[in-house]
Amino acid sequence: MNHQGGPTKRTTIYDLAALAGTSASAVSAVLSGKWKKRRISVQLAEKIERLAEEQGYAPNMQASLLRREQSHLIGMIVPKYDNRYFGSIAELFEEMARAAGLFPIVTCTRRDPELEVEAARAMISHQVGWLISTGATDPDRITELCNVAGVRSLNLDLPGSLAPSVISDNFSGARELTLRILDKCARKFGRREPLLFVGGRASDHNTSERIRGFRAAHAAMGLTLDEANILACGYAPEKAERALAENTVSRTTLPPGMFVNSTISLEGVLRWLRHHRSNQDYDPALGCFDWDPFATLLDENIEMVRQDVPAMLKAVFDIINSGIGSERLIQIPTMLVR
Repeated sequence: MNHQGGPTKRTTIYDLAALAGTSASAVSAVLSGKWKKRRISVQLAEKIERLAEEQGYAPNMQASLLRREQSHLIGMIVPKYDNRYFGSIAELFEEMARAAGLFPIVTCTRRDPELEVEAARAMISHQVGWLISTGATDPDRITELCNVAGVRSLNLDLPGSLAPSVISDNFSGARELTLRILDKCARKFGRREPLLFVGGRASDHNTSERIRGFRAAHAAMGLTLDEANILACGYAPEKAERALAENTVSRTTLPPGMFVNSTISLEGVLRWLRHHRSNQDYDPALGCFDWDPFATLLDENIEMVRQDVPAMLKAVFDIINSGIGSERLIQIPTMLVR
């Protein structure tokens, strides 16, 4: 800091190297995402990144941005491949990127925060012009890495606070799906009673918004919802199956319907139903906030929410084509299908 009233001295990689006790080339490798190739330790890489943030380090963006502007590479991180929603995002993203004259790079990070960061650093090192974080557990961490390297980024499916985000309107979609299931229960059983919510993580934005919509629909119908009816047990099929087994063992009557938070969780719900139906006649109305055409053939009672992947990706490429948009959060309406 200059205490004589003059301009503040700009932090350089040489300053960071001195603070970290390493070489300027090591600092450059970390900040450009190439530290693994240099066999730099994770501890040193994290130390350099922390110091860069603390010191307000701003690289020479003019040269960096020039390289990015000339890049025809665009990267995407996705959490899963074995899910129609994320699979369709990856496939259509590649198609739209090529149509725009870009070369897409897509990698799956399995909802693992460390894999997400590793993938982001690798893509940055390959000089991608844009990085799309799809369903990332910590999108802001990825955006911070991109900002340091001069890479433009945005979030898809799950929002962050540091870059534009394109997501589904989870609240409205969940509210409409819940109302549809309740109506089906009234037609099928002659009554409306509170449903079970199964699957997802209450801590993530999409699940919390869907739970909010689930509650709102019950309130609109004058139904009191017990906390025990919210089973935010994770997405894995075995977790949904186990949560249902534990939740229903002490119930004298079972809920007439279920809101299932993904087709991944639906697999576990259907396993549990198959086992339970062998012991007693139970045929609840089902709704799933996810879509797979095969699932609609399994049970005529399944209502499904289809997220509008084409509209979501159109919004993504509109931002890419026009630069960072003024809207920080774009919510795309969902579609109810059978």
